[in-house]
Amino acid sequence: MKWLDDLKEEIAVVRERDPAIHSDLEVFLYPSFQVMRYYRRAHKHYLKGHYFLARYISQRGRKKTGIEIHPGATIGKRLFIDHGMGVIIGETCEIGDDVTLYQGVTLGGTGKEQGKRHPTIGNNVLISTGAKVLGSFKIGDNSRIGAGSVVLEEVPPGSTVIGVPGRIVRRLVDSRPQDTLDQIRLPDPVKEDITCLKKADSELTNRLLELEQEVRELKKNAKV
Repeated sequence: MKWLDDLKEEIAVVRERDPAIHSDLEVFLYPSFQVMRYYRRAHKHYLKGHYFLARYISQRGRKKTGIEIHPGATIGKRLFIDHGMGVIIGETCEIGDDVTLYQGVTLGGTGKEQGKRHPTIGNNVLISTGAKVLGSFKIGDNSRIGAGSVVLEEVPPGSTVIGVPGRIVRRLVDSRPQDTLDQIRLPDPVKEDITCLKKADSELTNRLLELEQEVRELKKNAKV
């Protein structure tokens, strides 16, 4: 039976990506698992034009889990939302397969667009704690968005993005983000920039000292 196969798949996804889960039974208490039950029911009603009922069901899911998924959003297979409190997924958002979201993630719009105004998230994407992806652009497959980042423009596949506003600090990662679920060992562009500035300052200071020494020697030789 398809529903049973889907259930087994969702249980396997939660157990694979959350080491805190110790049994299949615990998965039924997990916010990510529960909110997807609400979303699927709400999405079916939304597609039929039953917008009030769809929103009613989605708001019940929001109240119970702290995760707000608009019933108009399109979500692929094996979405995993870790903890989930404060996660927001907008109406025209499209999410691919095997995506991982952490608490506080917002997939929203800028408030200035009509029609498709929320992001499209590719396959195998990891979006870390507190990240905001705002606008109608795509996050490419196998990309990783660092914690607290604010992404306002398209991200090519295989990219690592961090910062406010988000900037690409790595391209073409060798593995899927879900293989490690690593949110910590990411490049730090601010630290790299400061290191470069310190190096340049040190080189400039040394050169000035050399010039001062040359001037002193010239003056000494001129007196002689």
